Formats: sequence, C-alpha cells, structure tokens
Amino acid sequence: MRAFKIERYGDKDGGHIADAPDPEVGADDVLVQIHAASVNPLDLKLRDGEFKAILPYRLPLILGNDFAGVVVRVGPAVTRFAVGDEVYARPGQDRIGTFAELIAVHQDDVAPKPATLTMAEAASLPLVALTSWQALVERARVQPGQRVLVHAGSGGVGTLAVQLAKHLGAYVATTASTAKVDLVKELGADVVVDYRKQDFESVLHGYDVVLDTLGGETLEKSLQILKPGGKVISVAGPPDAALARELGTNAVLRLAMSALSFRTRRRARRRGVTYSFLFMKADGAQLRDLTPLVDSGRIRPVVDRVFPFEETREAMEYVEKGRAKAGKVVVTMK
Repeated sequence: MRAFKIERYGDKDGGHIADAPDPEVGADDVLVQIHAASVNPLDLKLRDGEFKAILPYRLPLILGNDFAGVVVRVGPAVTRFAVGDEVYARPGQDRIGTFAELIAVHQDDVAPKPATLTMAEAASLPLVALTSWQALVERARVQPGQRVLVHAGSGGVGTLAVQLAKHLGAYVATTASTAKVDLVKELGADVVVDYRKQDFESVLHGYDVVLDTLGGETLEKSLQILKPGGKVISVAGPPDAALARELGTNAVLRLAMSALSFRTRRRARRRGVTYSFLFMKADGAQLRDLTPLVDSGRIRPVVDRVFPFEETREAMEYVEKGRAKAGKVVVTMK
C-alpha cells in the first residue's frame, strides 16, 4: 500500500508518500480501505516529536489519527462488521496511521459511518467528536442549564463541542474572531466573545465548565470565569499525572508530568475549581452514540478544505500555518 510517513522527528519537510507493508489483521480487527482522513494538530505534534517520551512510536511512522472508509476484510473473531460496511473511527493510540490506503483497526474502535455524510465529511469527525464527547459528557457531565465556555469555537474541536454542549442543554459561550461570529452562532453559541475586541475573562462569569483548546494564557484566564466547583478541561494545557497513569508511564515520567501542571492545578485549587488534561481515546461505542445526532442533523461536520492524498504534506502545512478558516482539513485517498 501507499502511505504518508516520517523517517525522523522534527523534520517539517521530511514527510513523504512511499510504499509500506499492508497491515497485519488480527482476530478482532477489521481491515479498512481508507477513503478519507483528516489532519489534526495532533499529527503535527507527533511529527515534531512532542509526545515521543510518552508515546514511543517506532520510526518510520505513518501519521494520521482518524478516517472513513470501507471494510475489505474482517478477522475471525469480528462480530460487528462485514466486508463492504462503510465505517469511521479514531484508531487506538498504538495503531495510528490513517494517511494510508489501508489500516487494520480493532472492531471496538470502529463505528458505522453516518449515512447522511460523505466520506470526507465523516473522516473529519472521529477525533474531534470523541474529544468533545469525552470532555463534555464523560468528564464534565454537562447538565441542562449549565454554563459552558468552548474556546476557539470555529476550530476543529470547537465546532463540534459548541454543537454538543448545546445539544446537552447548556448555555454555550465561545470565543472567535470577527469573521467567525456568524458561523459559531449558527452552530448554537448563545454568547460569542470576539477576541479581537474583548477579553473573555472580563465578559464571562459564573461558568460551570470550560473546554480549553488553546492553553497558555487562555487557560490561566479561564480559571477566573468559573464558579466554585467549576471545571477546566484542557486539550492544550500541561499534562497531569492522571494522563501519565492512563498511558502506563513509569514513576519518573508520572512525577515529571505532574510537575508540569502543578502551577495550574495549584491556582485552580485556590479558586475552588479543578483542572484536568484530556488526551482523548479511541471508542467505537461513543462514536455509535454520536452517529444518530449527526444523521438527525443536530450535529454537523464543518469541513474547511479537502486535499488529494498526493498533497498530504501541503494539507499539514495548511493546518500548521493557520490557513483553515473554520473546521477541519481532510485528505482523500479515493
């Protein structure tokens, strides 16, 4: 098969398309012919080696973290899928590699593709939809009437999180640039803070949950707008010891990761709120819960641009340089 892979970490121009061995198919695996995959900031971080201490992939590495495609083979223990099924998924963290013609994925991580979506639209969803679900449903347990702030509402995670929070019955605020205000309002935001004109921490108060997708100063300011008992869940801030435990890292790394977030966690405690880092995980069952929301129109994908597979490196550069106007960037194999 053909695949887009990197030979070493940190080489921004080094990714290339080359031949690679077809995946091995285990007893519980489905082999999928990939039709489309989306580009995520995680791909850029993996390329640059930002997670090599906790995710020790073997190089050369095929990048790509979610996809949509068609099942072409099933393992002998597979019960949920058959050849010809259209599916989408975020593979487990140890089995990434969706910038390729084929991938083998455990059946537990796969879900039927939403019938109303094209392959490109479906491929834009798994990672950001699961991130939103695990932050708002699984961890924050958002209830009707609660106040939720989603940062960068026009981004990949933001466009899904705004819609999901609204579906859960929350009063939703988001931050966006002037040009994106109308879009995020269409997605369901009740309040939009134009970050070019206002500081969100001076406008918003008494929030129950913040989903932070930016980190840094934005994360620190987010602590100020929460009510006592509120939660900041970040996909961009410093990792914590809970993540290290999830990943099964050694004691030294657990201590180091805990130290990275110590200052933020201490500030949160002083305000009577909590901080946690979210590293989303593959989960086909959660995708199956999301699919009816997509097919009913309550949640819709936002796709900024589609690149052909041969331009995967250009697609990653497009994302890295912030050229996407809203939503996701997708690479199509077929």
